Order: sequence, then C-alpha cells, then structure tokens
Amino acid sequence: MAKKQLQEMDVAAGTKQSKTAVNANAKPAMPMDTSVAGSVEDLGGPTPMNYKPDDDSAKLKTPGGTLKQVKDVVNKGAKPAEPMKGMKEDEEIVDEVIEEARAMRATGAGITGGDPLMARERTLEGISRLKSEFGPEFHLHMYTSIPFNPELAREFADAGLDEIRFHLLGLDAERYRSTISACSDSGILTGVEIPCEPDKREELLSLLEELRSFDISFLNLNELEITVGNHENMELRGFNLTTEITAGASGSNELALDMKSRVNAAEQGLQDPLDGDSREPYGFHLKFCTAVFKDAGQLRRRFLRRGESTISPHEVLTEDGTLIFGAIDADEGSKDDWISEIAQETGLPRRFLLWDDENDRIEMPLVIAEDIADEIEDPVFMIEVLPTHERTEVTAVRLNGFEEE
Repeated sequence: MAKKQLQEMDVAAGTKQSKTAVNANAKPAMPMDTSVAGSVEDLGGPTPMNYKPDDDSAKLKTPGGTLKQVKDVVNKGAKPAEPMKGMKEDEEIVDEVIEEARAMRATGAGITGGDPLMARERTLEGISRLKSEFGPEFHLHMYTSIPFNPELAREFADAGLDEIRFHLLGLDAERYRSTISACSDSGILTGVEIPCEPDKREELLSLLEELRSFDISFLNLNELEITVGNHENMELRGFNLTTEITAGASGSNELALDMKSRVNAAEQGLQDPLDGDSREPYGFHLKFCTAVFKDAGQLRRRFLRRGESTISPHEVLTEDGTLIFGAIDADEGSKDDWISEIAQETGLPRRFLLWDDENDRIEMPLVIAEDIADEIEDPVFMIEVLPTHERTEVTAVRLNGFEEE
C-alpha cells in the first residue's frame, strides 16, 4: 500500500486515526475514566527481563485494593435479591406435609416428585422433621430414578429414610448398581419399582435374571395405566384398556403375573410354569400392584382415614371416603340472620351450621337442607367434597328452584 494513502500517527499528541469512509464523521473517542481504579496495580508475573525458571518470578501476586475498589463500584447501590413471588419456603412446604399427615392419622409417607434428589436438601429436611414429629415408627419411603453419588446414601439413612425404590430408566440396571449397594449397606430397605410394560416382555424377563446379583429386597411391578397425559403415546405403542372400568393397559396384568409366578416357583423349588425349567431362588420378593387396587383401594383408604379424622358435625362420610353436606348460598351481610333463623325453625344447634366464606355459603347437615329446600327461594345444594386439604368439590346438586311443568 502506498505511503501517501496512510495518515501519519502523531504519537506525542495522541493517536490520529486514518480517515476513511467508515469513520469520516466519527467523533473522537472519549478518554478512559481512571477514577474507578485510581492507579494501576502491578500483579507481577513473568517478563522477558525478569523471568527465571528456578524462582518465583512467574508467580502472580494476590489482587489487593484494586480488586476491592472495582467490586465496591459494581455493587454500589445494589439491593439484595428478593425471593420469587408465589414460591413457598422449604419450611412452609414441610409444615403442610406434617399437617396433612396428622389430619389423616398417617403411619408413614412416600416421597416422590418430580424427583426428590433434585431438591436433596429439602428432602433431607423433610425426612428429619417427619421422623422428629411422628417418631421412628413412622415409615418413610422414597422414589427416585437418579443413580446418585453412593456417598449420599449415608445422609438419607442418618436423616431417617426407611426405604428407597429405584425406577430404572431404560431398564439399565447396571447404572444403579453402586448406588443400590450403598443404600442397602446404609441400612435402607432397597428395591426396584417399575411399570410392567407389555411390549417389553423379553427385556423385563431378562431384568429378573440380572437383578439376582443386586443387593435388593424387592421388585415392585405396577400395572401400566393409560391416562389423559400418556394416552397418545400408549395408542402409538398399540395399547388398549383392559376393561372399561380400569385404566390398566391390556397385557400388563398378564405379564406381571407371569413374572410373579416365575419368582414364586423358584422360591418354592418348583418348575417354572412358563417354560418348565427349574431356577434358583432370586433372593428378592416380587409384588404386583394393579390399577384397580391403586385407584379404588389405596386412594379410597386414604380418603376414609382423612375423612374420619377431619369430619365436621354437619358432614357425612360416604363409603367412598367423600364428605356430603347441605348448603345455602348467602352473603356476609345476611349469614347471621340465616343461621339464627335456621337454628330457631329447625331446633338445630348452631355448631351444626358453618359459614364458608370462601364459597359464600352456609353449610349444614344434608337432611336439614332437604327439609327446608322447598320453603325458601334462595339456592339450596347437596355438596360432595374430597376430604383433602383443598376440599376439592366433586358434586353440587341443586335441591330447589325447579319450575313445575
């Protein structure tokens, strides 16, 4: 490039930048602000003049005042971070769990998720507090699909975890071997719990043999269920419902029973009913949980236990574990007059009349609501709720206000 095409650089007075089409109208650069640092701090380090291989000439000094000044300027005026709105503190979450366990007179609890290992500290705190609140006989079991660091097993054992159930992702048991062994060695009852998928028959039968060498006490098989969330995937895999009254996938029950028969036959020294072979005992027991048992059995018993513990004087506990009562729509201004009039006209003690400010209604025994429904114009209902903390409403039947034909 010709020398005349270059602009001279005046080093003494400050750099003169070459004029081009790009920067022809550009303003001069602002001078560097040195007010923050104040001065340059020499952190040492090697230079061509001072470096020697046999001394500390290449070692950097620890930053001193300069770094602190920069930190102070950056953080000046900054406010502490605020917690996210709507997020509950760990202690509040555990308090709600304890309240629910006490309300249903629970003898134990299962810890699931998501995955409890994704919130390990919260999980450990919850285990410790539940054991402290309800005593060592309160049985705690946890589900996880994470082959976590085996060293963490002792933390869960010390916190009070009684049992752990591993969901083997991809049925890849080997990934979990060291974690399973550590949990068992720590005194935690350890096992595997997986869905019984009928299109994985050969893989599940092979898993039975692979688990012989694992330090587990049980294998739990759950009947594969078709739900609102997974029905499209289940349809693509060719699964249908077993019957119209269960969510179980066709073939899941049969495969689970075949696997259970194989384990039981080996335990009793009998020939396998599937292939006639004789096998050594597996060293663990196999349990099968059907969709009907889980939905109609476990959930119903839970509702019944909680309903018996939390039922109010005006409510009736049904065989299904729900609570039924009557209700009259009202407002804050008229509720006291309503309660007084109902108590006077029916002779019902006031403790059987409850004001529900969340739903703006007066709750009462259903038999009373049915008796007065035809005598008043205001809406009267039969209400059915689940005996949970949220008291989810499942039925509301209007008892009056129908026009005669």
